[in-house]
Amino acid sequence: MQISRFAKQVSTTALVTAAALAVSSSAQANKELEQLAKQNTNWVMQTKDYGSTHFSEMIDINANNVKNLKVAWSFSTGVLNGHEGGPLVIDGIMYVHTPYPNNVFAISLDEPDKILWQFKPKQNPAARAVACCDVVNRGLAYAPAGKDYPATIFLNQLDGHVVALNAKTGELLWKMENSDIAMGSTLTVAPFVVKDKVIVGTSGAELGVRGYATAYNIKDGKQAWRVYATGPDEDIKLSKDFNSANPHYGQFGLGLKTWEGDAWKIGGGTNWGWYAYDSDLEMLYYGSGNPAPWNETMRPGDNKWTMTIWGRDVNTGEAKFGYQKTPHDEWDYAGVNYMGLSEQMVDGKMTKLLTHPDRNGLVYTLNRENGSLVNAFKIDDTVNWVKKVDLKTGLPIRDPEYSTHMDHQATGICPSAMGYHNQGIESYDPNKKLFFMGTNHICMDWEPFMLPYRAGQFFVGATLNMYPGPKGTLGQVKAMNAVTGKMEWEVQEKFAVWGGTTATAGDLVFYGTLDGYIKARHSKTGEELWKFKLPSGVIGHPITYKHNNKQYVAIYYGVGGWPGVGLVFDLADPTAGLGAVGAFKELAHYTQMGGGVMVFAL
Repeated sequence: MQISRFAKQVSTTALVTAAALAVSSSAQANKELEQLAKQNTNWVMQTKDYGSTHFSEMIDINANNVKNLKVAWSFSTGVLNGHEGGPLVIDGIMYVHTPYPNNVFAISLDEPDKILWQFKPKQNPAARAVACCDVVNRGLAYAPAGKDYPATIFLNQLDGHVVALNAKTGELLWKMENSDIAMGSTLTVAPFVVKDKVIVGTSGAELGVRGYATAYNIKDGKQAWRVYATGPDEDIKLSKDFNSANPHYGQFGLGLKTWEGDAWKIGGGTNWGWYAYDSDLEMLYYGSGNPAPWNETMRPGDNKWTMTIWGRDVNTGEAKFGYQKTPHDEWDYAGVNYMGLSEQMVDGKMTKLLTHPDRNGLVYTLNRENGSLVNAFKIDDTVNWVKKVDLKTGLPIRDPEYSTHMDHQATGICPSAMGYHNQGIESYDPNKKLFFMGTNHICMDWEPFMLPYRAGQFFVGATLNMYPGPKGTLGQVKAMNAVTGKMEWEVQEKFAVWGGTTATAGDLVFYGTLDGYIKARHSKTGEELWKFKLPSGVIGHPITYKHNNKQYVAIYYGVGGWPGVGLVFDLADPTAGLGAVGAFKELAHYTQMGGGVMVFAL
């Protein structure tokens, strides 16, 4: 008996020790990535850091000398279609990705004319046929070396596979199937590394895909957890205290009750946008997308939990809170956009905040500890589907004139399905307490129609006509206070500013334009200080890094994505491309396809 008791004690001690080591190891990996993100020599995440600030403290390039920026070097990827996201820079190596076929290149910053290694995956070309809006890819992710794995680059392939590569050699470490293209589910999202996991979303709501997010172990690709946006609570992984701070948001059973019958099984809610993470709270933040189909008549109810901002425990995937921004969405306002973290004063108290500019034309600022709504306001005063958000209930007060139900001709809806904000990553200057946003300014007419669901085929049910908004342009850039809702400045752009912004302590905001410019504006005033015409239009974001004590700015060129589908696929019908062709009919007169990265320095 004594031996048995002793063995049990040893066993228990070993398990506790192993668990502690595992927690310690993953926490250490987390901290290492955070430290790398703070170093000016690196750009280790698509979002720059876990807070998704897209902000650099560097001042070598600043408002006084940015006019002297010149091309330092460039690299052609040899791939057409839209180049979203941005390159990564880690330890003197730039990692470049492409849209389908999703090639990856490692380039030495000491010898940028030399490719260190390249990875060209073999994948199912059928994925191209079910990709919604061009065959884009939003970027790579990086994990520092751990006890059981080398420094790793993660790639999501359009055909639904997640790939892990040795960052030094390009060797394939493991490959895992995340999505089934036979059902219309593809991968365009950038992976997101947290602790010992890599987080991956899904695409395909336009084909009736049921959306989910998955955490894979960095070491071997084994699934750690998976959470859905619709269905039973156990699939959505709601914690016991889910929305306890805001029960009026809704709590349990609603992933089934707010759908008619089994419609939740083909109900959308995919998440192909961006993540943020608070390492103190160990909480992951992201948005679920639009319900399917777009025709609202075919899916009565609030359709939870699509269109929702999630706050989840990154270790288990359990949801601590979920705030649905657009219940029963009628306009394809997919809510997967940028999540920016900041700490600011609210009612005299320093508060952990999450700010989210949504496709629906509203900006939401939440307390990221419990999901409480701090403010919700219009990105632009021309937003008309909603009058305002009731801050007590969190519900939008709609204007029925702009509803899209079957017996109503909906015209002049602002914003369009493209949203006043789409997939771009924005930036936050913690010194100025301002977010800088590249936005769309596009409105639409909407004609719904009935259609059956067929696996792997488009399940939309609406014909859209899109056109410039009331201010006469297709894009804007804005500086915004996310607590008060005040816009410090705004400027118009001829075309949508699709890819997002990057801000620096040198009083600069960089961004690219669809007609092929990279621009720098003064972050205090919005004054244009510099621009350069690139070989093709921009739908990705700039990055900045330092190498050999010199600051550089880099950006992808390569027009495409949803706004470029008409140009990319040579479409003429203004309703084609889910309405994008009509909105961007002039784009082909200003730029053409071509993919690569351009790097600038003083």
